[in-house]
Amino acid sequence: MYEKDGEKYFVVDSHMHYWNAGPDNWVPGAEQYAKGWIECFHAYQGLGPPETHWPIEKFMSYTEDDLMKDVFQDGYVDVAIFQPTYLTEWYREGFNTTEKNAALGAKHPGKFIANTRFDPRDGDDGLKKLEENVARYGSIGLKLYTAEWNNGSRGWTLKDPAAYRYLEKAQELGIKNVHVHKGPTIWPLDKDAFDVSDVDHAATDFPQLNFIVEHVGLPRIEDFCFMATQEPNVYAGLSVVIGGLMHARPKFFAKVMGELLFWVGEDKMTFGSDYGIWEPKWQIEGFVDWDYPSDEFSDYPRVTTATKKKILGLNAAKLYGIEVPQEFQLDQGEGEPAARDDSVGVSSASPAASLG
Repeated sequence: MYEKDGEKYFVVDSHMHYWNAGPDNWVPGAEQYAKGWIECFHAYQGLGPPETHWPIEKFMSYTEDDLMKDVFQDGYVDVAIFQPTYLTEWYREGFNTTEKNAALGAKHPGKFIANTRFDPRDGDDGLKKLEENVARYGSIGLKLYTAEWNNGSRGWTLKDPAAYRYLEKAQELGIKNVHVHKGPTIWPLDKDAFDVSDVDHAATDFPQLNFIVEHVGLPRIEDFCFMATQEPNVYAGLSVVIGGLMHARPKFFAKVMGELLFWVGEDKMTFGSDYGIWEPKWQIEGFVDWDYPSDEFSDYPRVTTATKKKILGLNAAKLYGIEVPQEFQLDQGEGEPAARDDSVGVSSASPAASLG
């Protein structure tokens, strides 16, 4: 946990990774893509403070000890949620898999939640694998990567009939939270394959599921906000927003946060460090200290200590059923974390809002 000025913050890092992108894991014949992908990822780390930058060799294959120190010992995180990204067209054993993440979690009970994933282009075999992963690892969340390459296909959408088969199966298996990458593109993936419009479609048709849009659709922030504000079950995942903008683009960060707070609401925003792109320590410290830089942003909702407590951990804890000690709970009158009716366009009387 993090403590500042007498206030205690329960921290859930709801978007982080444990990857191997070293040359030993590159698929023969696809080396240029494996190398280009991780080098593009590494370039994004440059948006953080200079003292937090890693050499490319460490970035490709950081260790368990690195992760445990950066995230828990130094990084204030109470519970971390692994979000897998497979990329098996370029990485022999996958880039960041459910299996690898869960194995680390088993060594550190209570520290991690291992989400799994699906790709609807995998057909019946993929449905079977999804069922096996949920049974084996107890996953109640998914990470979906709609721009991933698969046997000549360079992306898919949540509106695809095949995707609906998987979402129906996920719901049947007890999945509650669907994290969808909708944000900055990493070479050589196609930017349009991360468009946010398909989330609107799926969220309406699957009101029992929570759709956490990671990276809030950047650079399509207006598209995301005007979609999310009227969908009770769409949440804003702040990975990349804090890590990529707070230090490098402070004015743009203030605008993005202001738009999200106005249209989506503080109850529907979740912190994610996106480790190992960025370490959580400086993000948490900086966000707790943050406020709008000038009166130019006076038409946005104010940011309170309760706002920051919800975003840094209480909202994600509610979505995942994580027990939060009483000392970290909000005071009476400070709102309900993860409340579906916090958005401008959602009425508390709407049927979908009541499903939360």
